[in-house]
Amino acid sequence: MHNRQLAPRGFTLVELLVVIAIIGLLIGLLLPAVQAAREAARRGSCLNNLKQVGIALTQFHDVTGRFPSAYESTPGGANGTPNADTGDAGPGWTCLFQSLPYLEGANLQQSFNLTVPSWSPLNATAATTVVPMFLCPSAANDTPTYDVLDQSGNKLAAFSRSNYVANAGREDVWEITSDAELRKVADGPFYRNSRLRIADMTDGLSNTVFFGEQTPFHSDSTWVGIVPGSVTCPTELFAFAGCDAAAPQINVHSGPGEDEFPPVIHPPNNFVGYVDEMYAQHPGGCNVLFGDGSVRFVAETSNQLVWAALSTRAGGEPEGAGSLP
Repeated sequence: MHNRQLAPRGFTLVELLVVIAIIGLLIGLLLPAVQAAREAARRGSCLNNLKQVGIALTQFHDVTGRFPSAYESTPGGANGTPNADTGDAGPGWTCLFQSLPYLEGANLQQSFNLTVPSWSPLNATAATTVVPMFLCPSAANDTPTYDVLDQSGNKLAAFSRSNYVANAGREDVWEITSDAELRKVADGPFYRNSRLRIADMTDGLSNTVFFGEQTPFHSDSTWVGIVPGSVTCPTELFAFAGCDAAAPQINVHSGPGEDEFPPVIHPPNNFVGYVDEMYAQHPGGCNVLFGDGSVRFVAETSNQLVWAALSTRAGGEPEGAGSLP
């Protein structure tokens, strides 16, 4: 008798297709979980950045007795005359720029020539320095800098991006030329040349929105300065919202503005897509910094009246942020 060894049996085509289908199904089940975990990590990093900004604002207040202004405008000399449409002049330094020494950025701030405006060619190199703490990993920061343009598309400067913007309150105050009138109208904690203190936040720090997110997916924003005569324009996806003045590159508001038509409230990620609203690329909403240093995720479906109330510093509406979903 002869012993005969049988050849090992391989997979049939049907079996191979079944295995491939099972692997594909498993990947399909796991991928959303992996993506959700990655987004949670990115959102956590973004939240931590805002916490650091909150600490810096508090330290600024401890040292100077006030919070930094949304941006500085001091007409005269190298700073120029106020822009006829907005009242803005140089140097333009934003609240984030003013807070750099309290964010381990003293050397960066010192690399600027403070005797000339933020957009001066003498500051061109420093103004395009990327500050990782001012960037949210969830935002589409495909380019680390952007060109600051006027209404005709002329380049006025190139600035490094920031994904965080300051709250001016309910009102749209970008085209109020007089600082005296601006102080009467602006009801939030940050606006041009604001010099507000903790004592001015009579609604309570925990009930006052200080900062939130912004993304180049929506519009451009910076930590460097506000350039008089520049405009803030949306991306093509939000083109119907139209361009706005320069200030929304660091300043936003909640609405409703008295001079807006129609007067609407726009919580984070609101569909109207105005360039002067908070907008993040987290699913469902954005991280928001409150005056007490806490950071909370505010849903885009939040109660609009509560959002407007939390955007004021002294509106007499003490309902807490716990009312937000």
